[in-house]
Amino acid sequence: MKRVLVTGGAGFIGSNFVHYLLGHTDGVECLVNLDALTYAGNLENLTAVESDTRYHFVKGDIRDQKLVDNLFCEHNFDTVVHFAAESHVDRSIEEPELFLTTNIVGTQTLLDAAKRHWKIDPEDKYSREYCEGVKYLQVSTDEVYGALGATGMFTEKTPLQPNSPYSSSKAGADLIVRAYHETYGMPVNITRCSNNYGPYQFPEKLIPLMIHNACNDKSLPVYGDGMQIRDWLHVSDHCAAIATVLEKGKVGEVYNIGGNNEKANIEIVRLILQELGKPESLITHVKDRPGHDRRYAIDNTKITTELGWAPAYTFEQGIHETIQWYLNHMEWVERITSGDYQKYYRDMYQKAQQP
Repeated sequence: MKRVLVTGGAGFIGSNFVHYLLGHTDGVECLVNLDALTYAGNLENLTAVESDTRYHFVKGDIRDQKLVDNLFCEHNFDTVVHFAAESHVDRSIEEPELFLTTNIVGTQTLLDAAKRHWKIDPEDKYSREYCEGVKYLQVSTDEVYGALGATGMFTEKTPLQPNSPYSSSKAGADLIVRAYHETYGMPVNITRCSNNYGPYQFPEKLIPLMIHNACNDKSLPVYGDGMQIRDWLHVSDHCAAIATVLEKGKVGEVYNIGGNNEKANIEIVRLILQELGKPESLITHVKDRPGHDRRYAIDNTKITTELGWAPAYTFEQGIHETIQWYLNHMEWVERITSGDYQKYYRDMYQKAQQP
């Protein structure tokens, strides 16, 4: 892993991964961050690495075949870590087509480029030989498994039963990745994580939304009874797990990444209010989301036993640090919620390109 393409590296998990890889991996010679800078992409997340000569940002769409192919030619990638995706369930209910094209067609575009550049004999459809040391890693979600009852956990053998346009698009992308391995011999891994939390998360998601609203004494909207249960994973633990799969993961395998922290949404909202010293009267129960999965839980036995990764964060430690991070970065949050974060891109890149 010397020359890495990270897609969606200006988003929440992607930007944390860029920080992690440049800070923890001495062997990285070049890291290209390809991001379309949609509403959830924010280059301010990456100001700390802008001066790193190994880091390069490219604004572009993963569905742009010519652009992706040119990047492979220019940088000779040996690793692709694919984060770029439309990911908010509520938005997918309103705009399913955007999710299908970005998450499925974008994935296929990246796979085709990798196959063309990594396959020893790209013209021979029967050849399954690839350059040494190359790998494509698909970052997916536990939502592709659907919902659980009161007991049980998702394993890598759980059938895919997605329930929203978002999770369906991710499941479709996962199956295309699997097909490229089975049909063409592409060296791939798929990781499926539980709910992430931590720094730089866009404030439409549960934890940063509740922190921001509570700090401004606004109502905290909770779907239904708030008893939807999720397994919460600190984003730093997720990044460490992805790096572990890149290094040690067996080609063709899927690895579930979970934080061993099952919490109901209402429990997290109350914890945030308690930490901030705000009253529970701010909680407002709203009509539940259509097709809202009731419970997710990840069995991470495979990655912990086979690859030696384990989450380092307890939820109590992680949520405390996360709340403090948002309190210390309220200007960042305000720019995000007002849309002013796009100004950073205009000032840093578009104006610099003007004659």
